[in-house]
Formats: sequence, structure tokens, C-alpha cells
Amino acid sequence: MLLDKLKSILQDPPPSMAFEISEAGIALARIGARAELEWQPLKSGTLAVSPLKENVVDVDDFSMVVRTLAGTETARNRKRKDVALILPDFSARISVLDFDSFPSDAKEQAALVRFRLKRSVPFDVESAAVSYWAQPAANKRVDVVVVMAPLEIISRYEAPFRAMGMIPGLVTTSSVAALELAPEVGLNVMAKLTGHVLTVLVRQKGALKLARCLELPSPGLEDIAAVLLPTFVYVEDNLGGRAERLILCGFGGQASEAQRQFHEELGVEVEPLKSPLGTPGENNAGLLGYLRSIAKNN
Repeated sequence: MLLDKLKSILQDPPPSMAFEISEAGIALARIGARAELEWQPLKSGTLAVSPLKENVVDVDDFSMVVRTLAGTETARNRKRKDVALILPDFSARISVLDFDSFPSDAKEQAALVRFRLKRSVPFDVESAAVSYWAQPAANKRVDVVVVMAPLEIISRYEAPFRAMGMIPGLVTTSSVAALELAPEVGLNVMAKLTGHVLTVLVRQKGALKLARCLELPSPGLEDIAAVLLPTFVYVEDNLGGRAERLILCGFGGQASEAQRQFHEELGVEVEPLKSPLGTPGENNAGLLGYLRSIAKNN
């Protein structure tokens, strides 16, 4: 499972709090014997999610909402507190790189990953924060999942948490965390819609094979279908078979129509992403996926 690959930076026991950040607001989970979920909206325009420029536009409002959510906990316990942060998909770039061989030395791995992405991401890879993990592939090849974002963007997201004595021990993106809620068997496609941003992840037998995140002209089903149709063609041409299932997240009021339309157009089963803690939406699916990973690992 994807988050299992990040065990080296997951805390044992897990952090007491996890936050998912979106333009709409911040979702919080207080992690204990059972998770307690909270939500605080952000003012419109507080965040402008992008991999190219500063995301935190209104620092004061962003910091105030963080203090509102975490204030009681930090006031009660002033010791260093490790937390998990789940950032918007569009603030980073998720890639799957294939290698004939992958070095064992960590410095060589990082250099190779940065080199491969130098011309395919819209920011300076040398100054970017990068997280990656290798997945075994067929014929001794290695597929490497990479999450990369400009360091200054991550730092600004982290700043109000660090100002309150919280240490982000795990920083990931919404869809990567949300994949913990998706089936691991078979060949599946997950489409997560957040505002005008669509993230499409293809997973085969638990391994991530393709990741796309793009800003749509509109969140309408026609524009979404224009992305999904060629994705399914790619899957059939390159992964040895047709996708078996499309999993939708964040479609809100158009979910039922999306399921009907995509079932007809793609000829596959279409179902919503599910969680024991409630219906995962565009602003909390990563948080619910992260909680699922904790339940599996503890």
C-alpha cells in the first residue's frame, strides 16, 4: 500500500492530529481510541492552490483557522507534537517513473529522480522537496512513485503549524492518501475532483501505474470525460488489459449522473470511494484515507 512506503516518517504511535488542507477549509482528525473529526472553512481567496506560485495568499486567515482547530490541544499539551499534513493535489506533482534498474544508494536515487523530472515539472527540481518510493514491476523493471513540490510552497503551508510547536512528521497529498480507501486488487482507475482540479490515479494489483493532475476548464462531466476516455485507452494499450473499475470521489451533486454516464461511455463498473467514517469528499478524502492507513498499521 502506498502509505506503507512512508513508514520511516510515520510516527509510532501515530501523531495525535492530522490535517487536510484545501481551498475550502481545513479538516482535522484528532487521533486516539477513536478519531474525532472537525472542520473549519477558510475565507474565499485565502488559498490559491498552484505548483507555480505562493499558495497561501491570506496568511492571517490561514493561521487563524489553524489556531482555531489546534488551539485547545496545543494549549493543553505544550510538548512538541508531531502532526500529519495532507496538502492539495495541485500544489505538488505526482509521477510514476519506470527504470530498468534503480540504484540502492539514496543519494544516487534522489539525483536520478530529479534528473528524470527536470523537464517535466513546471518548477526547479533542484530546490524542490521530493518524496519517492520504489515499486517492483514486471521483467525486473522498477516503477518509482514520486511526489515533488517547491520547497517554499510546502514551507508556507507548514509555517502556522510550526509556529504552534507542531512538527509535520508526514506531508503527503490528498489523492495519494485517499488511495488507502480504494480496492487494491485488479486494475482500477480513481478520479478525484476538487473544484476545477481533476486527479486521476491508475493502480494495478496495488501498485500505482499512472498519475495525472490537471486543472479543467470546468468541473462539468464533459470536461472530465475528455480526460478519462484517453486514460482508459492508455490503460488498455499499456497495462495488458481493460480497467475493471472507475472509482469516483468529490463529485458531490453530480455523482449519480457521473456514475451513469461513465458506465455507459467507458463500459466499466463505476462506484464511489467509501470510508467507514463517512463519505469521502473533495476536501477530506485524504484525511479519511490516512486514518484508514493508521487502522491497518496499528
